[in-house]
Amino acid sequence: MSQSKSNTVANSTVTRDLRDFDKTTDNLYESIVVISKRANQIGVEIKEELTSKLAEFATSNDNLEEVFENREQIEISKHYERLPKPSLVAIDEFLNDKVYFRNPAKEQE
Repeated sequence: MSQSKSNTVANSTVTRDLRDFDKTTDNLYESIVVISKRANQIGVEIKEELTSKLAEFATSNDNLEEVFENREQIEISKHYERLPKPSLVAIDEFLNDKVYFRNPAKEQE
């Protein structure tokens, strides 16, 4: 996840108009499902990225001195804590038409 994404998404509570959510799907609940699935995808991507970065610091034996001296690992963790929540990113993407989705049930009609 790039730094530019975190600058465009609010990190705090935002009041939203529910009518904005159903413009694309004509169904509020369908929109919520799309957003939640996208948020799960984003969350998995962030977790995999963080895990791969922290894996570089993994050691076979835990030395007490190494635990206290590893400032870089702490900085990486703090960076990921400051990122916006996946649900906020997913809402922003959905409202700005950056999410591709399809409903197979509607395609059969």
